Amino acid sequence: MEAPVIPISSNPAELAAGINYFFALLPDDAARRAIADMGERFRKSHRLAGSPVGVDNLHLTLCPMGKPAGLRQPLEDALLAAAGEVRAQGFVATLDSAMRFSARDEQFPFVLCADGATTAAALELRKAVAAAQLRAGLQVSGVSSFLPHVAVLHGQAIDAIEESVVAIQWRVSEFVLIRSFFGQCRYEVVGRWPLTLPPEPEPLDLLAEMANLPDLPAWSDEE
Repeated sequence: MEAPVIPISSNPAELAAGINYFFALLPDDAARRAIADMGERFRKSHRLAGSPVGVDNLHLTLCPMGKPAGLRQPLEDALLAAAGEVRAQGFVATLDSAMRFSARDEQFPFVLCADGATTAAALELRKAVAAAQLRAGLQVSGVSSFLPHVAVLHGQAIDAIEESVVAIQWRVSEFVLIRSFFGQCRYEVVGRWPLTLPPEPEPLDLLAEMANLPDLPAWSDEE
């Protein structure tokens, strides 16, 4: 049986009941498997009780949906239009630590956190997405308050944990808009937008480098 379709409100300032939106980065297949394996190892070694996040739902939340502030078109259309204006460069994402977040809705998310370089790159992309949303009539607050992470487990009795882990990396070449459904642990990718790939370093031409070296003084046995 197909899941029921929840209608999207045509009112620009109204969010359909049970639906939320956010922008995210999706790990590639290898990174998703590594993240899920890491979460399972921690669950067993620390005897963590809770519900693991499905491997297909693993994501790094980049930017929330802004609050309507002069919105003049349907919400989802505005989000899609805003994302289409973003121009940013891709980067390599690295998760290198594990910790338990504070309780939210009586749940203690266990997450893998990004390193400093990833945080800086993701923050710049987050700012670009927030600025594009603002131009579309959606205001994002607390843009600079950002700790990039991927949640791997949600539970009610997770002890305090904070430690380094073997780094998990993937190349971020796009960002996505996700439609989520409250209470269903279900996500739908609404749109994808590519990021500019960083320029490849030019190959080193050793012969050309040697040709450009200054001439050395002639060797003489005389002092």
